[in-house]
Amino acid sequence: MNGINIVSKAVSTKSTMSNLQCILIEASLSEIKLIANDIEIGIETKIEGNILEAGKIAIDAKFFSDIVRRLPDSEIIIETNVNNQAIIHCERNETYIPGTSGDDFNYLPEVAKDKSITISQFILKDIIQKTIFSISDQENTKIMTGELFEVNGDELRVISLDGHRISIRKVKLKDSYDSMKVIVPGKTLNEMTKILNGGIEDQITIYITDKHILFEFNDTRVVSRLLEGEFYKIDQMLTNDYETKFTINKKDFLSCIDRASLFIKESDKKPIILNIENSNLFLKIDSSFGSMNEELEISKEGKDIKIGFNPKFLMEALRVIDDENVDIYMINSKSPCYIRDEENNYIYLILPVSIVA
Repeated sequence: MNGINIVSKAVSTKSTMSNLQCILIEASLSEIKLIANDIEIGIETKIEGNILEAGKIAIDAKFFSDIVRRLPDSEIIIETNVNNQAIIHCERNETYIPGTSGDDFNYLPEVAKDKSITISQFILKDIIQKTIFSISDQENTKIMTGELFEVNGDELRVISLDGHRISIRKVKLKDSYDSMKVIVPGKTLNEMTKILNGGIEDQITIYITDKHILFEFNDTRVVSRLLEGEFYKIDQMLTNDYETKFTINKKDFLSCIDRASLFIKESDKKPIILNIENSNLFLKIDSSFGSMNEELEISKEGKDIKIGFNPKFLMEALRVIDDENVDIYMINSKSPCYIRDEENNYIYLILPVSIVA
């Protein structure tokens, strides 16, 4: 079941091509592989078992998964007959599922292993989860539906943006590598976070070519196409200039925005208004549901400022920051704010929303 769950992430739910909706079971003389491939992403994993006779069969992934999930927690025997049926035995249950020979199945593409990096599984999953929320879901801005993976020496930087905000995370690698820059589809990265369950010491090797990225870890291989095109020149959008800087307790700030968001419907697009005066932040929201005012203590440098934001964008950035206190930098009410640490290990840029007087 674990093997099925892993490869099911690469099963197509939209294609009318039957092969893309199947899992291939391939038993060689030495190993059992489960494979799924929807052309954009392909996953292969090895599972333990005894092979009595080599062979392969492609079975509808959803039906196969549903049946195995409902079987007793016991040993399963799978065999095939001349009609390309899979016969599944489990305790007193015997199930027949139609399949195909698997001869026309789309195997994972071969990926050259000339360029690679090795990173902790835990760190890779963490860095994806802390940036993936700000990719775009608009297919007409294809580049924004992926994340930039940028390697420079012993540093990996991951960047996402959706036109309203930018998320940047930077981590140190154990070794130094040649410079690499690729755009990985958000769908692939979302599925990777569901599959990766290793700890800080469990490694994953990532191989990169012009068209594909290959993730190898444990007994699993994930291959994905890369997004083609030039990513946005992010460094030109960033600045260290600011007119106002304030430091605030992250948990208190997040809780306050969360309460305020109860007064806003997604369709309303109502901003929350932050009014920074002296050593206080006054948060205000007015909507058809009512209004809320709250005051929070801050440590401030520079000018007072009044500025509006989409509360969802602020909350999503704050939720993935582990620091107890956060530093927030602003230039004016029409320029983006920056939430970042001193080392720039994380930067979250958020555009403001106009405040109607």
